[in-house]
Amino acid sequence: MSKSRKNIWLRLDKALSDSLAKQILILLAMLGFTLLLSFLLLSLSGADWKSFCKEKQLSWWLLPLYLLIDPNALSNIYIDTGVGGWMLAASTIIYIVGTVVFTGMVIGGITNAIGNRVEDHRNGMTHYLKAGHYVIMGIDEMVSSIIEDIFSKDKDADILVLSSHDTKKIIEKLKQTVTKKQMNQIIVNYGQKTAKEYYNEIHLETCKEIYIVGYRSRPSHDAVNIQCIDSICAYLKEHPSEKMPTRITCVFEDIETYTALMTSDIFNEMRELGIELMSYNVYTGWARQMFVTRGYKDKGDPMQSISYPSLYGDGIASDDDKFVHLVFVGISNFAVSMATEAAHLLHFPNFDEKAKRPKTRITIIDQNMEVEMPLFVTRNRHLFEVQPFSYRDLGLEPKPEPMSNKKAKGDFLDVEFEFIRGDFYSEAIQEEIQGWAMDEKKQYLSIFFALADQRNNFMMAMNLPDEVYNNAIPVFIRQDRADNFVTNLRKADDKARYANLYPFGMDDRSYCRDEVSFKRAKLINYLYDTADASSLRFTDMAVLDTMPAETLMEEADKSWKKLTMAQKWSSLYCAYHLPCLLDSLRVMRGLKPDDTSHDQDPLTEKEIQQLAKVEHNRRNVEKLLMGYRPFDDLDEVQKLDFEIVKYIPWILRMSEG
Repeated sequence: MSKSRKNIWLRLDKALSDSLAKQILILLAMLGFTLLLSFLLLSLSGADWKSFCKEKQLSWWLLPLYLLIDPNALSNIYIDTGVGGWMLAASTIIYIVGTVVFTGMVIGGITNAIGNRVEDHRNGMTHYLKAGHYVIMGIDEMVSSIIEDIFSKDKDADILVLSSHDTKKIIEKLKQTVTKKQMNQIIVNYGQKTAKEYYNEIHLETCKEIYIVGYRSRPSHDAVNIQCIDSICAYLKEHPSEKMPTRITCVFEDIETYTALMTSDIFNEMRELGIELMSYNVYTGWARQMFVTRGYKDKGDPMQSISYPSLYGDGIASDDDKFVHLVFVGISNFAVSMATEAAHLLHFPNFDEKAKRPKTRITIIDQNMEVEMPLFVTRNRHLFEVQPFSYRDLGLEPKPEPMSNKKAKGDFLDVEFEFIRGDFYSEAIQEEIQGWAMDEKKQYLSIFFALADQRNNFMMAMNLPDEVYNNAIPVFIRQDRADNFVTNLRKADDKARYANLYPFGMDDRSYCRDEVSFKRAKLINYLYDTADASSLRFTDMAVLDTMPAETLMEEADKSWKKLTMAQKWSSLYCAYHLPCLLDSLRVMRGLKPDDTSHDQDPLTEKEIQQLAKVEHNRRNVEKLLMGYRPFDDLDEVQKLDFEIVKYIPWILRMSEG
């Protein structure tokens, strides 16, 4: 076969398999060709077929068509009227051609078109959504929880998942975790998340939100996601729209990448487009579920949920002598992230620098601490430039004296770190934990097993000193996929040895976004943004109350979109700390921990003084952990600490619903 003939057949095959429209065009072309052939055959037959049409009161141009497309035309028109000769022969040939072309090829073409359409749909090649949808780019275990989160705030949402993996397998996987009704609202399309040529078909420029995920086990995960952000930004600049996505959430696996993007604006072009870009990290996400929202819902079984206990009892008042003590056994991404988030969030009114009142203590135990400690300290170098830390080696005999950070320039923060080297099962470590558990009058102790190996975590949690179980010390056990065993063990043993065991990290790709804190963070930023720079006072509350809530939130959104990443995270951490601050306020007022009835009451001057001190201590730690050097830029906002505390009832009221 010649090259030209090959090209003709190649083009024909591509056209037939390309789209339904091209298949219809080819069939119409064949119809035109065979209709012309029908005219020619009738004309060449020598029969006066036009007179025949006139006699039968039939339009002459319809007869060639009827003979092609109507299987009964030959019988009804000719045979019953006795027509014969060349006209009958020509008509018979036309009839045979019509039968082959239209009875066979049309039906076959339609069947093929339907089959191709179905196959395209199953392979993710059919595109339906034009605007107002949510786009998830990439696929991994986290996608199911992102979908659940979207449906929780928008039950009528249309969701598009873009992936280069097998679409059929993705759909089958999703069916295991979403309802049949929800599955009808989910479209899976084939495409590379970093390739702009796929973005036109999924209409990124008119979607509501974009989520960028990926296989977290791959070393290139974060780099590919950053490349994806670059591609999206370039595409949106080329395709401006009045309905741009409001937010892009990008998942990062490495703690270094995540923390670097919290304080840098390498994607400043997104801000110029008016799009909010937020990074998400599974480990810090889980920390906030445990420290802030204090709850977990099973993605596979929505009826199954866990309420996490407070790490500081019923709350800490200014005269409480007990300190909060978190112990992490084993260094891991979870342990590092949770310890850092604890330093961000756990601040209380009983700390007094002059009176040497207790600090929140974070202890990390690991067999390789002589290697792990320098890494942790270097990651948070500016914190440890100010705050001393201690290092103890309990793996040596005799035990050496504790070492401290002699380079620290002060000791005024309300959080301290302790690093201990030793084997968990050793007598020295067991005795240390036993002593902490017996010291219940001086500390609120909690213990975390956060290693990657869930079996190792469980074994250690089952072999703690008896005093831990007897004194109801909360023990948190990192699990891989499911919480069933630990949860069932706790429920079955609710008044005995294992009544205070709590699983976390189940399906560590779980996504959880705290929208209440996001709203509060925007309100907090609005207060700072509209404050009087000369008097360091927020806008009068009476003036704020005259503004319609919808108008105020629109203004807060506009202000939020202009912020740098560091400014956004500063407001977010202030919002994340509010539950802890409210617990302290309730206990100071003599209320029960779950009594929220007076949260929106105005604060007294004494309450403002006490909680402003807490907010100032929290902000000091936040700035240092965010990479700021001590401390020139902190004192100028100290007066505003009183203002933000004063406005807590207003923030709570505005963030309801």
